[in-house]
Amino acid sequence: MSSYHYGQGYPGAAGQAPGAPPGSYYPGHPQYGGGLPSVAPGGPYGGSAPGGPYGQPATNPYNTPQPGPYGQGPSVGGIPPGVDPEAYSWFHSVDSDHSGYISVKELKQALVNSNWSTFNDETCLMMINMFDKTKAGRIDLYGFSALWTFIQQWKNLFQQYDRDHSGSINYNELKQALSQMGYNLSPQFMKLLLSRYCPRSSNPSMQLDRFIQVCTQLQVLTEAFREKDTSMQGNVRLSFEEFLIMTASRML
Repeated sequence: MSSYHYGQGYPGAAGQAPGAPPGSYYPGHPQYGGGLPSVAPGGPYGGSAPGGPYGQPATNPYNTPQPGPYGQGPSVGGIPPGVDPEAYSWFHSVDSDHSGYISVKELKQALVNSNWSTFNDETCLMMINMFDKTKAGRIDLYGFSALWTFIQQWKNLFQQYDRDHSGSINYNELKQALSQMGYNLSPQFMKLLLSRYCPRSSNPSMQLDRFIQVCTQLQVLTEAFREKDTSMQGNVRLSFEEFLIMTASRML
């Protein structure tokens, strides 16, 4: 058995990540349930930045329209209940094979960062898995609408912490973002995140897709750890296999 220590307690009085559907990786909750937790202004989910979600004509970093391959989509008439009108329009544009579902490949082609790069494969697969209630490796209109809201909320949060409006998150901005989310992480771990998820450079910075991936995985692993730490002390005793099961069962 070994002791596993988590910083100075838990992040997260704010709850789950923006718009994440509890049913996808938190057992026992309805699919697409929950929603954005209520947080005081200035908290991890507070504030709304200008601009729409990625998948709309992107910006560089936030205000120059990008010429995109996707049209305006169908009119908003006949939109099913509970589906975002913009998501409904873009669903039909992104669904290039007209299957009625969005695949990882189609999602990747539709989402761009502020530097014109498409979202990476890992983040696209993670998001498909989160919103795919049938576990078929694709999402329907309802899943896409929930994902649309999820990405919009993360983009707003990303812009909130992009203090220099560069279109990316540097070390200090990431440190501040995670700190305000409640994480008490060492400088060594912060640098590890940047080296793992950012292009090599003298001043690495993180695009939106990696920011979503990192923050969501931190949230998922925090919830898994919290389940084991019943005394809420910030440390637990686990066997090696228990640790593997805890992490592998929550990988998105």
